[in-house]
Amino acid sequence: MTLNDFRTRWTGHEPGIQDVKQQYAVLVPLVEGPEGPSLLFEVRASTLVHQPGEVCFPGGRVEPGESPKDCALRETFEELAIPPGEVELIAPLDRLVQQGKFVMHPFLGIVSPAGMAAMTPSPAEVDSTFLVPVEWLLAHPPQVYSYELKPQVAPDFPYDSIGFPRGYRWRSGETTVPVYPWPDRPIWGLTGRIVRHLMEEMA
Repeated sequence: MTLNDFRTRWTGHEPGIQDVKQQYAVLVPLVEGPEGPSLLFEVRASTLVHQPGEVCFPGGRVEPGESPKDCALRETFEELAIPPGEVELIAPLDRLVQQGKFVMHPFLGIVSPAGMAAMTPSPAEVDSTFLVPVEWLLAHPPQVYSYELKPQVAPDFPYDSIGFPRGYRWRSGETTVPVYPWPDRPIWGLTGRIVRHLMEEMA
């Protein structure tokens, strides 16, 4: 191993988030609805193994060699049949990190009337879709709940070898869960956090 090996490995490196192995991307679809600019949401199919029946944006796991932006557009087409050419991508929104397990890349985009006309939800993945006017979201801030993240350290952790007592004060954390009370379809979790961030920036 030489110093030049480090130059070769790290020159031009784009930093990611350490220890996070999985990446996901979603489209945050804006459309012109009957009540003005609106967000398009999905309800996940009840037959899905993960998070059946939950409200979400179209998206999924980033495949090897795929950019998060391309993933968001691909998943939107697979789930809703909205062609990528009918989505005007405005900007990536702030990324979310889920407790060190994965990173989520949201992309704000405007779906054209032709894209909405082409929309055909895939029954295997999508139970239904619905629109929520932006004005409603701005007028109804979410109810925000929180829960504590407590470290649970294994009994065999080597306190003696690192020179610290068993009473070492590990850091805990907290996460928030915003809930928008849209009738019959509450918007919450990561989807709620994305919506809250977008609305706070637009208020």
